[in-house]
Amino acid sequence: MIYKFDKESLSYKDVTLRYFYIAIGIMLILSAIIILMTRRTINNVRYISEETKAIIIKESDRENQFTPDNLKQYILELNIRFPHIVYAQAVLESGNFKSKIFKINNNIFGMKEAKSRPTTNKGEQFNHAYYDNWHKSVDDYALFSAAYLNNIKTEDDYFEYLRQNYAEDTTYVAKIKEIILKINKLKN
Repeated sequence: MIYKFDKESLSYKDVTLRYFYIAIGIMLILSAIIILMTRRTINNVRYISEETKAIIIKESDRENQFTPDNLKQYILELNIRFPHIVYAQAVLESGNFKSKIFKINNNIFGMKEAKSRPTTNKGEQFNHAYYDNWHKSVDDYALFSAAYLNNIKTEDDYFEYLRQNYAEDTTYVAKIKEIILKINKLKN
């Protein structure tokens, strides 16, 4: 027990509880600060561990040959949100998988070289990132998505992000939506 001498009453008063509550308060505040700092670090992709990167960049057992169906499957395997939008982006950005950037750089999404986030690109060629294979291009899009699109919850928000931050073409989102409609019509 902790006592404090009270000069007015000339007696000792028990202050154990007061110090106990102060200590508990300080511990709660420090715990909250530590949790907030840890949470910010975990969500910041600059601190992504090699193990986490390995999970995101899962090597495919499937052969490396590109087909639109293999692309769709790989996007789903990586659990990239809004896979139908991402696939439509691949169709548009690669000129229906015929563009020079896709064929030579293995760059399905027209990505530029990433400099401030984890990436799988090997550098820059033709003013775009280049990759060892098409899987690495999709892996890089997954890393891009993890870095910048975590807070996006709806398709409309995703389209708005693409309009504002991804494409230079002002009709980009309209073109993506048109591709999605065409793909859906082919399914039915």
